[in-house]
Amino acid sequence: MLSRLPGRNQYSPRIPTFRDAFSLLAGRPLRWVPQLLGFVFVLWYFGPIIRPHTQEDFMYELPPPIQHPHLPPLYKPPTASADDWKLRSHQVREAFIHSYKGYRDHAFPADELAPMSGKIHNNFNGWGVTIYDALDTMWIMGLTEYFEEAVKVIAEANYTTKPKQYVPFFETIIRYLGGLLSAYALSQNPILLQQADKMGEMLLPAFNTDSGLPAFAISTRTNATHGGWTGNTLWAEALSNQLEYKYLAHLTGKPGYFEKAERCMQLMYEANVTDGIFPTQWNTKTGAPSNNKFSVGAFADSAHEYLLKQWLMTSRSETKIKDLYLNASKSIIEHLLYVTPNREMLYVTDADMLKPPSQKTDKSTESSSTTDSGSTSTLSGIPSGTFEHLSCFLPGLLALGAQTLDLPASEKEMHLWAAEGLAYSCWLTYADMKTGLGPDVMSMKLFPKNEDGLWLPRVEKWKEQGRSGRPPGLREPGVATEKTGRDYTIYKRSYLLRPEALESFYIMWRTTGNPVWRERGWTIFQAIQKYAKTEIGYASLVDVDKSSTKAPVKDEMPSYFLAETLKYLYLLFTDEEIIPLDKWVFNTEAHPIPIFEWTETEKKLFKIT
Repeated sequence: MLSRLPGRNQYSPRIPTFRDAFSLLAGRPLRWVPQLLGFVFVLWYFGPIIRPHTQEDFMYELPPPIQHPHLPPLYKPPTASADDWKLRSHQVREAFIHSYKGYRDHAFPADELAPMSGKIHNNFNGWGVTIYDALDTMWIMGLTEYFEEAVKVIAEANYTTKPKQYVPFFETIIRYLGGLLSAYALSQNPILLQQADKMGEMLLPAFNTDSGLPAFAISTRTNATHGGWTGNTLWAEALSNQLEYKYLAHLTGKPGYFEKAERCMQLMYEANVTDGIFPTQWNTKTGAPSNNKFSVGAFADSAHEYLLKQWLMTSRSETKIKDLYLNASKSIIEHLLYVTPNREMLYVTDADMLKPPSQKTDKSTESSSTTDSGSTSTLSGIPSGTFEHLSCFLPGLLALGAQTLDLPASEKEMHLWAAEGLAYSCWLTYADMKTGLGPDVMSMKLFPKNEDGLWLPRVEKWKEQGRSGRPPGLREPGVATEKTGRDYTIYKRSYLLRPEALESFYIMWRTTGNPVWRERGWTIFQAIQKYAKTEIGYASLVDVDKSSTKAPVKDEMPSYFLAETLKYLYLLFTDEEIIPLDKWVFNTEAHPIPIFEWTETEKKLFKIT
């Protein structure tokens, strides 16, 4: 070989140059072609490992399929990787963009989009509720252009009602005012605080009733009010404005905001209520309870939330509120948690709580509770067996309370068990359905004797017997079969794009670290994509248990779908804790509000003790 090199004799010790070597190899293709092909193969095979795709790669286009196309269609890895969760959160972001773009193109700036027909719904004041509800979700997802456009619209907004128009106080507080305050807290844009202050002032006369409980609706033109269809104030209406008004008082220094909201709390402190069993309706004139129904459903749900979250938001300074939450949650566990006879599903229902005076009571409906003084009082609880999707917020609330309250070990254990069992039952109501989406209301199967279904006595008996296996209500029976049956009938078959189950899954994951809640959330999101997505948005389902490939839908896309459902899904699939639970609380419309401390000046100004 060396003898062939130009200008060299066969005994020369000179090392060949690169040019010499290349000339030699180029003259023999069979030698260099395999090496070149091998190098190309190495780049092709190991390239994705050397530089994997990042979320930024897909910011402006849909990502490629996550899995290899040769995998079977139903293949699911046992545990999703970090990259999988990034792609899943990106898909939720794309779902939000699809929803909001459809709203912008067809309904902006009306309240809501009709996602089938493209028509508008002005069902919440006509002020553009979707804009306000979606505002902080835009910020969290990094959709800056949408956010800035929305702020420009809000800056020009006029909250004066039309003649003879009344706006619902509760919904306006949690959607509009909550949305403004949260977006301000995240962005610090002063326009949002200015508009929140304006709206807060205009809504404040709703508290000008004989008792101080807010009226159902108000005219911001005349300050006139009128009541709701019940003729009373619902407990949720009375106790679901304190997060918003107290934070607004903290931002503006205006005593009226704090005083009006705190007046409702004062009524609760002074109410003649046994063991934290707050009824669902209150007399707007007298401020006294007006029925005996105990519930965590539609009439009371957010009031339970705001007891714990008020205490957390003000840096755990208002201890009387914490005591109300502890009493109420204790009574929920004692009186409203039941299991079904066959599958042993743990669920929460409502009950008529009757104080037995001299009359004889049906022993089948009696349960005992211990008052704060240690004495035992007998209350007869008659459960309805109704299990609402709205009530699926409760497991998240109990889990949050167990993490943040200094509870005795045994009590904390009960709260965590209740949270896990209830969250799993909420999941089952999705998994049992043919669409994979949960119905709005179920009627649960009861035991022949009501007290046989109470969860707490069953747990106590299990403890006495040695705590073998998992506690009652946490044994996870799996998806219903023909043999087991469902242990419930569907009362309302619709899925209204509601967030409550996903809210609890998010808090369960953040507080326990168990990734199963993320996987269940992902399964629900896939069902939403399959059955609820339309060409211009997402629609509620009429019947979640239809066997057809495309379930019938309703021509509505509630603003809370963008405010809550998609936000909780996005946070559930994002590894980073964007809204840390030790620094923020979510109002009942999923608008995050920061935790703060009252200053000494504020304590004097607002008379906080």
